[in-house]
Amino acid sequence: MIDLRALRESPDRLRASQRARGEDETVVDRLLDLDSRRRAALTRFEGLRAEQKNAGKAVSSAAPEERESLLARAKELAADVKQADAEAGELGAEVDRLLREIPNIVDDDTPQGGVDDFRVLEHVGTPAEFDFTPRDHLELGELLGAVDTERGAKVSGARFYFLTGVGALLELGLLNMAMQQAVANGFTPMVPPVLVRPETMEGTGFLGAHADEVYRLEADDLYLVGTSEVPLAGFHADEILAVDALPTRYVGWSSCFRREAGSYGKDTRGIIRVHQFNKVEMFVYTHPDEARREHERLLAWEREMLDKLEVPYRVVDIAGGDLGSSAARKFDCEAWLPTQGRYRELTSTSNCTDFQARRLNIRFRDDTGKPRHAATLNGTLATTRWIVAILENHQRADGSVVVPEALRPFVGGREVLEPLKR
Repeated sequence: MIDLRALRESPDRLRASQRARGEDETVVDRLLDLDSRRRAALTRFEGLRAEQKNAGKAVSSAAPEERESLLARAKELAADVKQADAEAGELGAEVDRLLREIPNIVDDDTPQGGVDDFRVLEHVGTPAEFDFTPRDHLELGELLGAVDTERGAKVSGARFYFLTGVGALLELGLLNMAMQQAVANGFTPMVPPVLVRPETMEGTGFLGAHADEVYRLEADDLYLVGTSEVPLAGFHADEILAVDALPTRYVGWSSCFRREAGSYGKDTRGIIRVHQFNKVEMFVYTHPDEARREHERLLAWEREMLDKLEVPYRVVDIAGGDLGSSAARKFDCEAWLPTQGRYRELTSTSNCTDFQARRLNIRFRDDTGKPRHAATLNGTLATTRWIVAILENHQRADGSVVVPEALRPFVGGREVLEPLKR
């Protein structure tokens, strides 16, 4: 949720942000009008209530001949106070509703444009040139006995899969390596719940424009999370954090669920775009003045993981029109996939400023003792999809796959994954 006071002082900043996102900027004028009417109603309510109190005092000390008219006036004021209170409450609820529909204000350094207008910040590594026709990750996964999408579809439907044998070991090893790296950098490891209440899902900004991506269990009024960012953000809801404990860093390991609504026909082969996957996610609460620097640190930790896996990748700065509602700025790391001849997203890290903390009422006390809303940030450290990049970039002509050296201790010391003998 954006800061209403900051909006009053600088409405053009939100107008520019809405334009950058391709959203309706007239919402700014509607919100300012509602806010003005709400404040006027509150002023009227407070004035009438003060008058009502004075009238009550006057009744108690009035002469008998004045009492009846004063009582009538007191009754009239009581009705007016009730009406003004109701009006202020209704306008306040409308202001809150509209505020919750408005996405975070885009960082001034975010590129302009939509999904294809990202800014490439850096290329790392050189895509391999194979002297054979490379196999895609699914063909390799089947040769290795690592991925089974046919039985996944039989059991659960399209976009489900089994990781089997070395596939399961790869995922467990990759996620364990990510957890160990995070812990070594001061993160507290967490295994959070993957079902959350509506107020937690809504508070993190996932029930807005992309609500159709979220699985809901209607009978229980709970949501399946698409990232452990959601429960980790809700972990400190309605709390005041100690300022000397900031930044507070958590790393969550969880299964994640996404409906992939609107992706019909896209990435139907393999395990690139699926309904269920596992992920290690970094999540940070910090002082707003430190959020930009913390964002750079999260990106550096993501890159450290990718460097260990020896896959070529690029770092991109996502354009305003392609940001999620909570993010003010987002960096992605995209790995090269030889069989697609292009880069595909493996990690994202977002600076959500104080947007989520306002919605979830997460604060800290500054040096003066005054409560302020914290900033929240998140970043991917490993997911199931990384297996795709590992298999394709480290394959050999016979269908075997070389395990990156840093990953070997986490997969039982295996140096090469060999095709199954059939």
